Amino acid sequence: MSGKEKAAQYIALAKPRLSSSVVFSAVAGYLIAAYPFDLLEFIYLVIGGFLVVASSNAFNQIWERDRDALMQRTKNRPLPSGQLSLSEAIVAASVYGLIGAFLLFLINPLSAGFGLLSVLLYVLVYTPMKAKGPWAVFVGAIPGAIPFMLGWVAARNDFDIESGTLFAIQFIWQFPHFWAIGWMLHEDYARAGYNLLPTGKRDASSALQAFVYTFALLPLSLLPAFGLTGTLVLSPVGALLILVLGIFLIIRAGQLLRFRTEKAARRLMLGSVLWLTLMQIVFVLDRYLI
Repeated sequence: MSGKEKAAQYIALAKPRLSSSVVFSAVAGYLIAAYPFDLLEFIYLVIGGFLVVASSNAFNQIWERDRDALMQRTKNRPLPSGQLSLSEAIVAASVYGLIGAFLLFLINPLSAGFGLLSVLLYVLVYTPMKAKGPWAVFVGAIPGAIPFMLGWVAARNDFDIESGTLFAIQFIWQFPHFWAIGWMLHEDYARAGYNLLPTGKRDASSALQAFVYTFALLPLSLLPAFGLTGTLVLSPVGALLILVLGIFLIIRAGQLLRFRTEKAARRLMLGSVLWLTLMQIVFVLDRYLI
């Protein structure tokens, strides 16, 4: 394997698309909170956040390498395909994490602490729990919700009601998002012994729970419009946009509840990604423009 091909495998181990999407949440949280804007601090957050997530992804693949080999979706990853050795992956995952945590520490120790907490929860708790049952989704939602909050903490060096609200929004969002994925990939997951749906089945109860959590996102994401979240506020225009986005996602979840098909689950999954992205953009624009 050439050096270029080997480098491509190290990049694949980091799951750059997923890592970038997670960092987007951290950037949104930072821009909402940052005043004044600090370019160097922002660069540390982007690179450090990316590397911390890359470390989590890499350690996750190390832990799950045998199960990944059983699934169509994951069998060509660097470890099950044999493109990287176990020792190479461990070294890469460790380097990603150490450099990422160091860069976050340069912002403030609290940011580094939350970054390391997300890695530890994801790798040492969520990953082994995935094979045990649906409760893994609850545990995985914690590190999954940290990035949005981490951006605020990086800017303010404080954990308060504002950062807690950002955490809560992304925490609740995880459930319909991951259950939609679990519904779509139910058979592939089963090959590796995973079952992440709340009832273990693609049934009405699982779809109903996805709908309930989706509905709960609407009032939660509108709390800043009612002066209940400290300095995290939404203007009437911003609140209206968040309301429209919430209704859109509720409709998607309602379609899964009604039809209970893989197509409806895919629409909910894609809709949840769109909702999260646009919600965070609205919060940022509301902070600076509206």
